[in-house]
Amino acid sequence: MSQSRFQRWFDLKGWSALLIGAPYIWLLVWFLLPFLIVVAMSVATNTPTAPPFSFGGEHPWVNWEPFSRVLTDGLYLRAFLTSVVNAFVAMIFCLLLGYPMALGLTRVSTNWRNILLMLVILPFWTSFLLRVYAWMGLMGKNSWFNGLLTDSWNFLVPMSWAMKSVPMMHTNFAVVLVMVYTYLPFMILPLYASLERLDPTLDEAAMDLGSRPYQVFWDVTLPQSIPGIVAGGMLVFIPAAGELVIPSLVGNAAQPMIGKIIQDEFGQARDWPMASAVAVALLILMVIPTMIYSHYQAKAERLK
Repeated sequence: MSQSRFQRWFDLKGWSALLIGAPYIWLLVWFLLPFLIVVAMSVATNTPTAPPFSFGGEHPWVNWEPFSRVLTDGLYLRAFLTSVVNAFVAMIFCLLLGYPMALGLTRVSTNWRNILLMLVILPFWTSFLLRVYAWMGLMGKNSWFNGLLTDSWNFLVPMSWAMKSVPMMHTNFAVVLVMVYTYLPFMILPLYASLERLDPTLDEAAMDLGSRPYQVFWDVTLPQSIPGIVAGGMLVFIPAAGELVIPSLVGNAAQPMIGKIIQDEFGQARDWPMASAVAVALLILMVIPTMIYSHYQAKAERLK
């Protein structure tokens, strides 16, 4: 009898608890614990030992010097500023390009919509690193793409401003360009999900009441798609701000982004506490705006 009760419990409650608890266990092991380790290292003292940090003894248990350097050292402040500016510019261009594409996806037939959605996610079927190398080839001085831009520039401007090639590689322009290409699908898909749920009869009602098409978009469509804009913006801005591969390959070494700084501190300088402090500061910089938006979004939902 007891065995049958146990069997019934395991068949019903046990599997349910296991399925519900598995994601939380995954997050605990692979997110929370590593994050706590990084936080602990950020207040440690850098030492020549292995691992290169220490607590207690002749060193303080809590060392705030790494965070003090993050807030005062020009190297880290410039890297944070460069990262935020590049990520913000990339997010704006992704929005300007992605919004019309997402809106167009909602206005075509189902057959065309499936094909276009496949084309949006098609770049994910190839290696991310391979796509970055392809852009490096396009932006090189001797590439056909650079030659086309150079010829167009020389045709449009006076001869005194003529150039042999357009300087694209190892600039912030190259970083933003490749990030826009890379993260554009992360803007399109949330926008499409938000726009696809809108009631088209609202647009028709506004048109019947005399609104022009741009007024319908500005007064009806755009306000209702703000959750999708915010979701897509965060999906682009957060990973772009901490990007490592793109700035390392096509960026300017004199203006490193914060991901490159963290890599150098962990690898070349072997200053793990400093690298951890920069990583924690970056996480705080990304999480606080998200938490503020979530708070006001939940508050607005309760008021409805």
